[in-house]
Amino acid sequence: MKRGPERGGRLVADIGGTNTRIALYQLTDDRLRAIKRYRNCDFNGLEAVLSHWLDEHPEARPRDACIAVAAPPEGDCAHMSNCNWSFRGSELAARFNWDRVGLINDFQANAFALPWLQPGDWYEIHPGTARYARMATLGPGTGLGGAVLDTGSEPHRAIACEPGHMALAPQGLQELELWRVLMHEHSRIYSELLLSGPGLQRLYQALATVDGVVAEPLCGEEISARALAGSDALCAATLRRFCSLLGTASADFILASGAFGGLYLAGGILPSFPGFLQDSEFHQRFTDRGPMQGHLQRMPVRVITHPQPGLLGAAHAPLG
Repeated sequence: MKRGPERGGRLVADIGGTNTRIALYQLTDDRLRAIKRYRNCDFNGLEAVLSHWLDEHPEARPRDACIAVAAPPEGDCAHMSNCNWSFRGSELAARFNWDRVGLINDFQANAFALPWLQPGDWYEIHPGTARYARMATLGPGTGLGGAVLDTGSEPHRAIACEPGHMALAPQGLQELELWRVLMHEHSRIYSELLLSGPGLQRLYQALATVDGVVAEPLCGEEISARALAGSDALCAATLRRFCSLLGTASADFILASGAFGGLYLAGGILPSFPGFLQDSEFHQRFTDRGPMQGHLQRMPVRVITHPQPGLLGAAHAPLG
């Protein structure tokens, strides 16, 4: 009797607030195979997405799974705030006949990917010379996520953080005016409110109000595209301010976590304009911290350009 394909490899998934990416990782050749991206709004839950991927790839018979999710997993359970999904790892393991399953935060996955990135997998904003064992990853997308990676022992330890909910302070009179406008609609100004895809829209609308002009109903991608093309002064000002505020939020995150070994910027927004970010006031705002300036100036700062850092990190994350 002909035998079916043997089980092996690890199913890896990176579940953001908007999209889900799934692949099969094979340790034997250290490769991600059968990478697919799905829009979350097209499915009623993660189980439906996984079933669809497995139906598309009947040859894949993963033994284990590691699922990175844009939420802080609570043991075996994940509840997503930017997407109305909830699931349990144990129930998915039983449903799909996996021996082991791990749930990690999506930026934990980005952190686990850091040691596996090659020089061609990032755009260098600042070279840096720091040699610390703790590194950080931070990035705007549907929200603003972050994590730190301790590399001082084996296995490496990635710690999920929530920098998107840290308070964001204005700097200078223009930003004080901007905050005055924002506080008419928001009782608290926190990082994710402005440093995300929806946040870019809020920033655009608020800057229009400050300047006394009428803003067009643009989405974040349209604002970025016009700014990069140089075709819209308000969009360009919005993206420059976005980069400046990101420098402030990044410094706050590094100083709070002590991750002076390097900052790796990720998420779904920044890889489309790393050169613009480098030419902006991002790094000036990042290092402008008085007695801590030297520590921050010595840090390498890079934008991750690897197409699938979340899947790469999920492939190498320990399952326990």
